[in-house]
Amino acid sequence: MEDISVITAVHHPLRRRIYDYLLLYGTSKVTTLARALESQVGSISHHLRMLERAGVVERVPDHDGDGRTSWWRAERRGLSWSTDDFADSPADALLAREAQRQGIRLQFERLQRWHRNRADPAYADYDGYSSDTTAWATPEELNDLSDRLQSAVREWQASIDTDDGRDRTPVFLFTHAFPSVP
Repeated sequence: MEDISVITAVHHPLRRRIYDYLLLYGTSKVTTLARALESQVGSISHHLRMLERAGVVERVPDHDGDGRTSWWRAERRGLSWSTDDFADSPADALLAREAQRQGIRLQFERLQRWHRNRADPAYADYDGYSSDTTAWATPEELNDLSDRLQSAVREWQASIDTDDGRDRTPVFLFTHAFPSVP
């Protein structure tokens, strides 16, 4: 189970973008992050320290060796948690529900941005997809599905040779599975 401080740290909108950038692009300096995320260097530095305190990113030695530049990388590949993990603490449960709302908002904002920008020439060869279904499941079977999907995604990520010289663009994948009625 994740500590609530980790979840709340990552689910701030700018901190989530920083974390995602570091996951995709690897070790980066603060000025690169600021430029890529269209934010001020001071703001990026502040949020990196918040993520560092949560154990999500870490400062790394200066690649240039001059000591004037701050370099960072993701310390963890991902987070897995549920609001139910915090049922025994009303305060933590409230924070977890708000982090969940932030996460869902981010997911749908990214989906909407994709639909607004699909005509962009950079995405000409990409066709995003949608998939949904309805099935019967026990709580244990739903957890098993989650584990299997996470395993399949990790296997797919590991199969991609990012050094093969082919052009790629970041891809965002999100899934939700939950009890529902027709």
